[in-house]
Amino acid sequence: MSVTRPESKESAAAPPLDPRKFRDPERTVGGDPRAVVPLERLETLWFNTGTLCNLACAHCYIESSPRNDRLVYLTLDEVRGYLDEIEREGLGTEQIGFTGGEPFLNRDMLPMLALCLERGYRVLVLTNAMRPMQRRLAQLEELIRRFGDRLAFRVSVDHHTAALHEQERGPKSWEPTIAGLQWLARVGARVSVAGRTYWDAEDEQRLRQGYARLFEQLELGIDAFDPAELVLFPEMDERLDVPEISERCWAILGKRPSDVMCARSRMVVHRKGDPAPVVVSCTLLPYDRRFEMGRTLREASAPVVLNHPHCARFCVLGGASCSPE
Repeated sequence: MSVTRPESKESAAAPPLDPRKFRDPERTVGGDPRAVVPLERLETLWFNTGTLCNLACAHCYIESSPRNDRLVYLTLDEVRGYLDEIEREGLGTEQIGFTGGEPFLNRDMLPMLALCLERGYRVLVLTNAMRPMQRRLAQLEELIRRFGDRLAFRVSVDHHTAALHEQERGPKSWEPTIAGLQWLARVGARVSVAGRTYWDAEDEQRLRQGYARLFEQLELGIDAFDPAELVLFPEMDERLDVPEISERCWAILGKRPSDVMCARSRMVVHRKGDPAPVVVSCTLLPYDRRFEMGRTLREASAPVVLNHPHCARFCVLGGASCSPE
């Protein structure tokens, strides 16, 4: 169930996106050369397990829901094929990420996890920790026991209060998520939390203080002031205006192309109706065909042109990353 929430101050105040922006892959609307990010190395490979989810959040960037199957379930054989390519090509990938939708709705999720871990990768699973995960607790506990810190979970808790979390995720979503989070902590899993900076009444420091109180109350052992243990994502709305990123922005902003997550990662998706999975530039752009980079990881090693509002708002200006570290 989706819950309508009021616009944030940013959404209410920001003008709509200039329709001339993010059109030309080579030049910004002002005529400057557009910023490009080379792939330094494929440190992290993400697998989108499918867009079906047990929730329909109010503002899901990938529009996951119980009915959205635009990205169909990946299979164990498809994941194995990409792991084989990593090893065959000597790509040096160290980390595998699983995202969705809700990954634990995919019937191959546990075998895919086991395969990646048995091949020596560190693995991160993004989950809401609700019933789809909780149906697999016995198998998960065995994987956690066998592989320890090499298997990590990032649980989505959109706010440190039940009321605002459920404003985003729907009624009755708080208690199951907290129960799943507590179970993961109790069995010794490596666990972190993903929240949002959407909430206008609190700056980041106050948000972290609120989460710290929650984590202490729940005895989770998560450090709310460590950005790796509590990841706070900026809101993404591609309808709102945002500056384009040109080559000279790197020096102006004091940043480098290597700071952006597409310098170190790619994501595999299988779009409904397509004969096979493809590799896209990052976790944020699974549908936009402009960011489809080929069927193989070798084909996907080309540089990424920062030609989307998410590239600017989330990655460069927001400084955010979905990466495990």
